[in-house]
Amino acid sequence: MRSLLASLACTSLLTLAGTSHAQPAGKPADQGGNLAPGQAKGSQQTDPRQGPNPTGAPVEQAPPNVPEFKPAFPGQTRAPAVNTRTALQVTEVASGFNKPWAIAFLPDKRMLVTEKPTGKLFIVTPEGKKSPAIAGLPKVDGRNQGGLLDVEVGPDYGTSGLIYWTYYEPRKGGNGLAVARAKLVDGPKPKVEGVKVIFRMEPTLESTLHAGGRLVFTPDGKLFVTLGERSIMEGRVQARDLKSDFGKIVRINPDGSIPKDNPFVGQKDARPEIWTLGHRNILSAALDSKGRLWEVEMGPRGGDELNLIERGKDYGWPTIGYGEEYSGEPIHKTTQGPGMEQPVYYWDPVISPSGMTIYSGALFPEWKGNFFIGGLSSTALVRLVLENDRVVGEERLLMDQKARIREVVQGPEGALYLLTDDSNGKLLKVTPR
Repeated sequence: MRSLLASLACTSLLTLAGTSHAQPAGKPADQGGNLAPGQAKGSQQTDPRQGPNPTGAPVEQAPPNVPEFKPAFPGQTRAPAVNTRTALQVTEVASGFNKPWAIAFLPDKRMLVTEKPTGKLFIVTPEGKKSPAIAGLPKVDGRNQGGLLDVEVGPDYGTSGLIYWTYYEPRKGGNGLAVARAKLVDGPKPKVEGVKVIFRMEPTLESTLHAGGRLVFTPDGKLFVTLGERSIMEGRVQARDLKSDFGKIVRINPDGSIPKDNPFVGQKDARPEIWTLGHRNILSAALDSKGRLWEVEMGPRGGDELNLIERGKDYGWPTIGYGEEYSGEPIHKTTQGPGMEQPVYYWDPVISPSGMTIYSGALFPEWKGNFFIGGLSSTALVRLVLENDRVVGEERLLMDQKARIREVVQGPEGALYLLTDDSNGKLLKVTPR
């Protein structure tokens, strides 16, 4: 195995440099959910600090897009730069994926990898061998940000064989995010059987943007699904409307039924699956060691947010926030409002977040409890150090790869596994050098 990995390996020491741009609400964007460098009118390039930082300067050195918006509390943005002491090695495990989106580990350490625009799902061995595309998945609307998105292995996979995935479902009158599950039938020609759609985002809308799509299973067997507000104004205005799934995190049982202790169960004119509201577009979510849900959501021009998710809370989009329209016009009159939560941390310029893990492995002791977020336009693996639920340090890693990082997960041995967002997307493995 070592010799095979060596033959596939591309290794590098990490440096820090890059750019950051976010997506304009209501306009077509590239496949990653954010514009490529140079496309956004007036957007700022990031200038992240690198190396040791004895002066405690922030990691971000570039000016903000919206300088008139000030943080609500110290440390809410521009945390001091920190520096990983361990030398890192980046190994290419596999390549040739058409804009891959998500990784999930099977019990035997093989990986499920989704391919967004094609709707294909593959099994990949630790040595990088890919299976044929798994047969039996439903058709997807693969335009723009659509397609096959997240995949997770069911908590009872050992007995049920069930896997779960999210995708843009083509519908009469438009599309919407759907969650499906099925039994994985392994073998030389893998397939799924008994496909069942367990959740559908409502209402249906014609939009190829901002449907969210991350899945997170909880220790008690519930399933969180993150949802976007579809970007266009018709959807954006529903982000705080309890009659709509747009801009929400929902919580369901694995069979699609609604838990009786959801916060809006029994409330008139409220969808019972809703857990929280007021979100823009959530592509990053993970549980911490206490079982709490954290998410990072995309802002507009400025204003990507890290949030600690609490039952029934309103996170304010589009009423409050720290960004602006791509025309330079304001979205928010204020950054704070009654009954609306503040982000734990925000970025301006943005990182364009997608994929997230909270490190708990043994390979990197100095990373214990740190947050790792894939950066698309920032072409970085973003590391956050937290103390008492506040960000006290930030680092930009892997910028020498010059790759849009779509996904980051922790492997069973404690390595980090990444996907690059490209028509020749790569599966990368990060270990100590």
